[in-house]
Amino acid sequence: MAKKIKLSELGSLFNDMDVESLEGVTIEGDIELEMDTGGGFDPQLAYMLGHETAQIARHLINISRLLGYPVDQLFGSIAQGEVPGVTRPRQLLPSKFEVGRIEEWKNPIQEVILGATSSDGGTRKNTFTLGGENALPYYFDSPMPHRNHITMDVFDMPIGMAKAVKVNYEDVLESPAEWAKKVVNDFGADMVTIHLISTDPNIKDTSPREAAETVADVLQAVDVPIVIGGSGNPEKDPEVLEKAAEVAEGERVLLASASLNLDYERIAKAATDYGHVVLSWTQLEINAQKELNRKLMKQCGVKREDIIMDPTTAALGYGLDYAYTNMERIRLAGLMGDEELSFPMSSGTTNAWGAREAWMVGSPLKEDSDWGPREYRGPIWEIVTGLTLSLAGNDLFMMMHPGSVAVLKEITQSLHGSLERDAVDISDWVTAEV
Repeated sequence: MAKKIKLSELGSLFNDMDVESLEGVTIEGDIELEMDTGGGFDPQLAYMLGHETAQIARHLINISRLLGYPVDQLFGSIAQGEVPGVTRPRQLLPSKFEVGRIEEWKNPIQEVILGATSSDGGTRKNTFTLGGENALPYYFDSPMPHRNHITMDVFDMPIGMAKAVKVNYEDVLESPAEWAKKVVNDFGADMVTIHLISTDPNIKDTSPREAAETVADVLQAVDVPIVIGGSGNPEKDPEVLEKAAEVAEGERVLLASASLNLDYERIAKAATDYGHVVLSWTQLEINAQKELNRKLMKQCGVKREDIIMDPTTAALGYGLDYAYTNMERIRLAGLMGDEELSFPMSSGTTNAWGAREAWMVGSPLKEDSDWGPREYRGPIWEIVTGLTLSLAGNDLFMMMHPGSVAVLKEITQSLHGSLERDAVDISDWVTAEV
């Protein structure tokens, strides 16, 4: 049975066989044209037939050239693919790219300042402003007034961590203050989040006063803005955060978190009394986020400039698409005028390490393909989670792995325009190297 090949494949066939020349060889065969005319004669059939014939001629010329026949001398420009009387374009037409503002985006996102310098009554070296956007992140029609920021996690006691993370902190696990110094001085954290997990009655039941002393130590160790988190125990956290707010008075810290399942009024009052910001935390539910924000403002008297939202990060591997959609819906609603949702957003990006694909040696299923080295896989899991949510409008990332922090800062600051780079000439975009 004869084998059918395309003319375009004939030249490569000779190359594969290392054929340098052919003598006394006749190539015979039938040429078949496959054309769909829709069941009848199309007025453009003649044009299409001419086009197909020209393609056949081009392939035959290429084959003749491979066989050593002097087609270029005999046919000149036609052999080079040029058509007499037709000028081939040498460059793209000049054009100007413009993006018009989306009319529905009328409401800027609330600006919130974290940290307080000496002129503000605090001791921080600088402050960071979140929010202020008039469009989705990195959007052409409205530049982001403030870049994304990263706060790195520090714990008040050693905890179980993925090996890829723990290896970076083994020398400071027993000292929250030294841990904080390391993430700022060695890993470039913009901020520090101190998690007071030892206060949980089911762990060490550390007293609020002892927890407050740890906060004071961290504030003394670093001069960046800080976030103060509890243990997640709804009965203990309000008291712990009250004491922490008191010892951090004047520093304008972020208290994490107020939620609907604990006494958010106590946390809101502590923030108001001592000049701090409240992290309004809900679990992937836009209506719950509206409800909590409304209660913080109207019931508790928290000012708009003292609220940041945490809609919950379901990381890559177990719901990132849902988290992204939720954050994007919140941001779009805020831009379109929903004053209960027009606040900066924070992401617990470290949730990425909860996915087994981030930390397990390999798949528990024998038939699975190789997952690759977890030393790289885990940080990439955290990077992808953060980068994805940055596109949804997230302003603050809570992270752990220093490599992930470095990459995410590089990407988001490049997109924002914070990093100075050599201009790239895109006029010859086909061959440009970026």
